Amino acid sequence: MSEFVHESVLAREVVDILRPGPGRLLVDCTLGAGGHALLFLERGARVIGIDKDPRALAAAQARLARFGEAFRAVRADFRDAKNVLAALGIKPADGVLADLGVSSPQLDAAERGFSFSRPGPLDMRMASEGETLADLLRRIDERDLARILKEYGEEPFARPIARAVKRAVEGAEVVDTARLAEVVAQAIPRKAWPKKIHPATRTFQALRIAVNDELGALAAWLEALPAMLAPGGRGAAISFHSLEDRMVKEKFRALVHACTCPPDFPVCACGAKVAFAAVTKKPVTASDAEVAANPRARSAKLRAVEKLR
Repeated sequence: MSEFVHESVLAREVVDILRPGPGRLLVDCTLGAGGHALLFLERGARVIGIDKDPRALAAAQARLARFGEAFRAVRADFRDAKNVLAALGIKPADGVLADLGVSSPQLDAAERGFSFSRPGPLDMRMASEGETLADLLRRIDERDLARILKEYGEEPFARPIARAVKRAVEGAEVVDTARLAEVVAQAIPRKAWPKKIHPATRTFQALRIAVNDELGALAAWLEALPAMLAPGGRGAAISFHSLEDRMVKEKFRALVHACTCPPDFPVCACGAKVAFAAVTKKPVTASDAEVAANPRARSAKLRAVEKLR
């Protein structure tokens, strides 16, 4: 448990946006090792931390135990954050954060099956419940697999990869993540291999998203966010790939622009009143210094909105 150590990205920027302080309640919906929560607590805020990974939750609880009743941890999927607050009898919060994606300890642990750098089981689950990657690959057909790779991984060679993977799975060739990565790489023409990432990177991203229904969870969280915030409260999301960022951007834009009139109407006729304001007009990204210290921060994008009423 003590080895679950993760460096939180955009830490200073998150603190500046969510403004933790005495008398304020913040909800960290993807607690991880508790890096963001620690900064909130150090500034006097109360924090509810949510995570579905029991290892992450145990590490955060040990790390933040010194804050006593100011910190409370709950094991749950971040999609259920609204229900968690209701079950605890917690009123709407002053700040709500979702740091999306997979943490470094999850990626680096071969036994979790997220990475192909070392052989690991075909798992990829954030927690012990649900369908494993091996189960998914056996269950779906080639067409559905190609769709997953194209939609979630934006993989241009989705069809040949899906064909090769299904053939390998049915022939019992794929026994671990390292072999799966080889099958994927061999299905892509060598001259088309990406220059900066492994040829299996997009496929592994897509499969991880599918196994954990990450986009479905994000959609549910975004839908519930307005109800979780008190007037003056701010909601923030850190995304790591374009699909997530697009969903966050579109939802936040819809919250800020309450008008439901057709775009060709010359003036607003629906009478809707704006209930949210943009805190970040453009996504906040990591500084050069942070990227140098933590290369995984390179793709992080932070967006935030504030509830007005």
